[in-house]
Amino acid sequence: MAGTLYLCATPIGNLEDMTYRAARVLKEADLIAAEDTRNTIRLLNHFDIHTPMTSYHEYNKIEKGKKLLQLLMEGKNIALVTDAGTPGISDPGEELVKMCADAGVTVTAIPGPAACVTALILSGLPTRRFAFEAFLPSDKKERKSVLEALKRETRTIVLYEAPHRLLKTLKELEDVLGDRLISVCRELTKKHETIFRTTLKEALQYYEANEPRGECVLVIEGKSMQKLQEETRRKWEEMSIPEHMEYYTEQGVEKKEAMKKVAKDRGISKRDVYQALLS
Repeated sequence: MAGTLYLCATPIGNLEDMTYRAARVLKEADLIAAEDTRNTIRLLNHFDIHTPMTSYHEYNKIEKGKKLLQLLMEGKNIALVTDAGTPGISDPGEELVKMCADAGVTVTAIPGPAACVTALILSGLPTRRFAFEAFLPSDKKERKSVLEALKRETRTIVLYEAPHRLLKTLKELEDVLGDRLISVCRELTKKHETIFRTTLKEALQYYEANEPRGECVLVIEGKSMQKLQEETRRKWEEMSIPEHMEYYTEQGVEKKEAMKKVAKDRGISKRDVYQALLS
């Protein structure tokens, strides 16, 4: 009978956030797969856990993943941990979970700390809908593509960033998104936790004068539906009403329905469309 892969959330800063269940599972597992064994050993020592460890990270996730899967198939129970927070979120754990899912191996999660959710609920920005982007891509072309997509995002946006790249990222965000509200969340759950609620422009000015320190979670307001509708309307208004009608009729839309669509796109009445077509 195959074993179970346990996704164990660990503290993102404050060790008191370790759950009883996570500590028990780490003690009872046959093996702990850790992103960085040097970081995890400090956690294990604090909770007097002596389970054997092996490394599982971005650079060995395929080969080591196959070995871990084989152990699971042989009946071993493995606990997967990341450096901090919940494994599988913006880390190689997702690859191992996919391997297990494809092989029919049981995977279960031990819920706990997650920096993205912690920052979101502290941000003061809307939490009902949010888009988690983790770290922006390092590849310039891919990075530009993601930023352009975020330009029209109406949900609250959550990003991770390292202190040495913070200024560059804030500048890019302001250039692409404009001056939106942002909460820069640093040192979450730690003694010097700070939630800097401001705007992109002011955040950029602040960190130009003050060296960024500590891992950051950036929570940025999404574009309002009203602004999105206004931008879409302005785009349609760049063409004349007859051209707008032609856009739909060339797609096979009947004239009456096309008039309704044009009126909705431009925020005017069907009568206005009709009058414009007559003139």
